[in-house]
Amino acid sequence: MHAPQGGFVSPVDFAGHAADLVERLRERSPRVHCITNNVAQAFTANVLHAVGALPSMTMSPEEVAAFAARADALLVNLGTFDAGRRAAVDAALAAISGMAKPFVLDPVLIDRSPPRADHARKLLERSPSAIRLNAAEFTELSGGAAPEDFAKQRRTVVALTGKTDLVTDGRRIVRIANGHLLMARITAMGCAESALLAAALAVEPDPFSAASAALLIFGIAGDIAGEAANGPGSFGVHFLDALFALDRAAILTRARVVSEASR
Repeated sequence: MHAPQGGFVSPVDFAGHAADLVERLRERSPRVHCITNNVAQAFTANVLHAVGALPSMTMSPEEVAAFAARADALLVNLGTFDAGRRAAVDAALAAISGMAKPFVLDPVLIDRSPPRADHARKLLERSPSAIRLNAAEFTELSGGAAPEDFAKQRRTVVALTGKTDLVTDGRRIVRIANGHLLMARITAMGCAESALLAAALAVEPDPFSAASAALLIFGIAGDIAGEAANGPGSFGVHFLDALFALDRAAILTRARVVSEASR
């Protein structure tokens, strides 16, 4: 089921779509090539494995283009802003140019570094399918524009994460209240969420539907993990287990979403 192209969509519809997407991920096992930072690689790979997707992580100049071209989706994460990763990003994006292959931009900490912010703005010109970021990063990237206006102007999906997540393509908006406070205490949680979004784009042709489902799935897994965890260490383990075991009943009963049409 795909979310309609405009107007209000009920929370039940969104939850059902997310449950469908989980099933597609497990059936199709899309490969996501992740250009991400050092501290995020292992957890990101484990999150993708937990939902049935297949990660690859190489940034070697001899092979990154081949891996990106053969993947089903690409993650570009700016968490480790070094020359090698910048070169890998350029090679990967050149390799998928003209292939209609989805890619997600995660402009990590661009609010702290002008060179990083400038690079993220250049990557906007490469037409990311979706951008996942927090409020401070979005303000830096957008110059203070409203998320729906920025998404419409850039023809992309904005997945703005925080206490309540917001996803918009400029025409539709969904707010997702699922998640747990301990998610902020786990290194690479946001990076892994971006990778899950990339995996969702590989099996869902509507980027807005893919992004809203991915963030809902991620938040529900956080809810479940938080009920069992004693702290950050055990939370990470329970989170992976929750993703792996997530089923339709849990998604339908736990989803906390509000949908609306953009103004």
